[in-house]
Amino acid sequence: MSRLRTRTRPPLALAIPALLAVAFLLMPLIGILVRTQWSELGTHLGSPGVVEALKLSLLVSLWALGLSLLLGVPLAWLLARVPFKGKALVRSLVLLPMVLPPTVGGVALLLAFGRRGLLGPWLEDSFGITLPFHTSGAVVAATFVAMPFLVISLEGALGGLKQSYEETAASLGASPVRVFFTVTLPMVAPGLIAGAALTWARALGEFGATITFAGNLPGTTQTLPLQVYLLLQDRPEAATSVSLLLLAIAMAVLIALRGRWTGTPVTAREAAAAPPVPDEAPDTIRDTGSNSETAAPPESAPHEAGHWPLHATVTGFNQLTLAAEPGTTIAVVGENGAGKTTLLRALLGLTPRAHADLRLGDADVTALPPHKRQVAWVPQDGALFPHLSALANTAYGLRARGVPRADARREAQAWLDRLGVGHLAQRKPAQLSGGQAQRVALARALAARPRLLLLDEPLAALDQTTRARVRHTLRTHLAGFGGVCLIVTHDPVEAVSLADRVLVLADGRTLQDAPPTEVSRHPRSPWVARMLGRNAWPGIASADGLALAEGGRLVVAEALPEGAQALAIIAPEAVSVHRERPGGSPRNVWPGTVREITAVGSRLRVLIAPGGAPDLVAEITPEAASELGIVDGAEVWTSVKATEVTLVRL
Repeated sequence: MSRLRTRTRPPLALAIPALLAVAFLLMPLIGILVRTQWSELGTHLGSPGVVEALKLSLLVSLWALGLSLLLGVPLAWLLARVPFKGKALVRSLVLLPMVLPPTVGGVALLLAFGRRGLLGPWLEDSFGITLPFHTSGAVVAATFVAMPFLVISLEGALGGLKQSYEETAASLGASPVRVFFTVTLPMVAPGLIAGAALTWARALGEFGATITFAGNLPGTTQTLPLQVYLLLQDRPEAATSVSLLLLAIAMAVLIALRGRWTGTPVTAREAAAAPPVPDEAPDTIRDTGSNSETAAPPESAPHEAGHWPLHATVTGFNQLTLAAEPGTTIAVVGENGAGKTTLLRALLGLTPRAHADLRLGDADVTALPPHKRQVAWVPQDGALFPHLSALANTAYGLRARGVPRADARREAQAWLDRLGVGHLAQRKPAQLSGGQAQRVALARALAARPRLLLLDEPLAALDQTTRARVRHTLRTHLAGFGGVCLIVTHDPVEAVSLADRVLVLADGRTLQDAPPTEVSRHPRSPWVARMLGRNAWPGIASADGLALAEGGRLVVAEALPEGAQALAIIAPEAVSVHRERPGGSPRNVWPGTVREITAVGSRLRVLIAPGGAPDLVAEITPEAASELGIVDGAEVWTSVKATEVTLVRL
């Protein structure tokens, strides 16, 4: 498709200066190539002084790279992950060597680490270390000017890495150090490699700070750039040849970096190795246990036996108390911003917005860090580690708990088999379909032996067919779970089919906590009622019905005390649609205009804007719509019997 795009001719006012800039950068390089005596190139580069300087440059640059990795990687992580006062100042200090003249940097190093500097006398007296005019001084000078390239490159890669990967690893029981080395570093490897290559190349070519701080001693501090400086005075042809060598090394580094080691390490290239396996048919989802109703883990995958009731008191943005018996599944619903994800993150101990005093069974885990709480989390995208196979992902929590590798992989394979994706154990996440990835994420969470399982919209990204299949699998395997499961969802089918209770949140507080049937019959939130497909009109009870908050009046069969706040629930199928004003018994009649028609299964949902009442959704058959001539913009009459209105007192 890119070849078919129309080529845009750049304006001359921009093209000419751009070409001049390219020529300006290119001419010095051409000058080196033209002036190089190619016949003498081998002689110049093979001279003893050049060979000695090259060896010293490689030694110094590699030591500088090692020192930069040792110090720069933690610094980059600190800048990318930890909020602290003075971060802008620290970042400025990191950038300073990149804009500071190298000779000024050398003077600064001399005043800090020289024999008369701030730390020089102490280093010499206490440890016998003398940096100036020593190879170690050249290493320090090269590290000073080159390490910023590593820090900046790695900080950018860390900034582009979603923290959900690290948070998920912590919820699986991995300590912060383990998370850093097994998840963070592998996933930012491209940025790390790019920064390391640039750091090494910069250290190899360092001149100003080295000659100022470490001097120009043959065999000790005389690196290749300093050798070029000396050769220019007596043998300019040899200096040109050595410059060509440094130019070739720099170009090789840039070519190697070109388009390969930039950005975050999402393993999209692995998807090309093998196409995603399509979701299997429902009858191929295998259960290896003897009783699929109890969904006990297979014998080859024993888990930590026990039952862990939940009791949590949450404060902060969320203010609620939550208690549940083992085996309970709670659906958490509410509008965007109601505090659903904040509640999960508070239980994990991952957010400052809310704090949870949490007890799981007899253990108070409030003061424990996330990796010690035994609370497993499956975020909406699953957060499968892209550099690990499905089997290694599933075994991750077990390995973090100290389970031997062979046992962990055997138990992980059993859980994958249990959820019907065992044949995909060696595939990477990029090679899995959405449904397969979600089942692997669920297997990983269950294999980690959690006492509390948190699922944040685990099926939201799936198509309807795959969602139904995974929902069935999830319901089967939650049946035998010995802890409590919280599922954040916006899908009423998930809330009704998966949960024993529905927790409705509004502004971080509990609006309703009841069984799904009770919430379906008497929702206490307009949002929940609409989520369940019902019309919901808030208002205030009056002598003859309900004064609606959005204007108008609704006649109802049941009475509430006058002045009580209530929610009128009207099922869409209870709304009658007419082309003429209806006669007979309906006491709630409004004229209106059809705003939208949506097909839902074999029926049509019609959004009508009545006069004197809030918007109303009616459900009719396609035959009735055709007979009535229901189209967008049509003028209609709607009616609702008083006996079809259910009032829920708020």
